[in-house]
Amino acid sequence: ERLWRTVKYENIYLKHYQNISEAREGLTKYFDFFNTKRFHSSLNDLTPAQIYFESQSRVAQPILIPQQLYLLNQISVS
Repeated sequence: ERLWRTVKYENIYLKHYQNISEAREGLTKYFDFFNTKRFHSSLNDLTPAQIYFESQSRVAQPILIPQQLYLLNQISVS
């Protein structure tokens, strides 16, 4: 998968981690960078975090029919 190739070439091969603890800390920092600061051409040069939080702010709103609005005392039905 493309993600793992990127992780290997941008982090693992460059850092030469000495142990699991070091790798865990380094990869945690890298994934934070990858998701919040690294722009992705496949996402129109936005970060994954920008895409995620933008989609969360667009939660679907229910569509109310006139009878429902009437019950909510927002309009009157003729």
